[in-house]
Amino acid sequence: MDNQWLQRWREGRIGFHREAVHPSLKRHWPGLGIQAGTKVLVPLCGKSLDMRWLASHDHPVLGIELAETAVEQFLAEGVGEVSRYHHDSFAVCRQGSVELWCGDFFHFHIQQAAELGAFYDRGALIALPEATRQRYAFHLAQLLPPGARGLLISLIRAPGDQGGPPYSVDADEVETLFSPNFELRHLEDGDPEPGSGFRESVWALTRRGPKVE
Repeated sequence: MDNQWLQRWREGRIGFHREAVHPSLKRHWPGLGIQAGTKVLVPLCGKSLDMRWLASHDHPVLGIELAETAVEQFLAEGVGEVSRYHHDSFAVCRQGSVELWCGDFFHFHIQQAAELGAFYDRGALIALPEATRQRYAFHLAQLLPPGARGLLISLIRAPGDQGGPPYSVDADEVETLFSPNFELRHLEDGDPEPGSGFRESVWALTRRGPKVE
């Protein structure tokens, strides 16, 4: 998957990138009740404009992305000075209140995630093949403290369409993957995307476990 993902970025085959903030983020994020100032994890973030929307609503953002091309394009399209440093195997860049860690999501560990309190996944779960999705759901849970909330947008392809990425992840699989460590609430199913037959499904998740006062 890694090589395929990097190849798509190198060749500019990024039809999954949206040129506008995702409407489901704007519609549902306020209802999650996440306090301003809460740091938001965005795994496999690409160069998503959703990160800038979150930052504009008083959330520090930590995005993790494997493709250096995506990171550099995000910074080039933004405004403000960029600071850079390295942390373990990651090249880290910061622009405003958005911090991008370039490297493998599965090499990002709890010691680096101390300040995280929320997450947003529109492009991570559906980018991963079936064999890797359970590992992703478990690793995400390990990075978030009990009570952390977030928004997950999965994708359902038309019947019989087994292509990808992005891959189809239906409601049953979302429940199976995340219910061991998260409370789930299904928020909506979108209309089929014209020309593709894709339909997005939006979920609110809360990390299980006793909150630390």
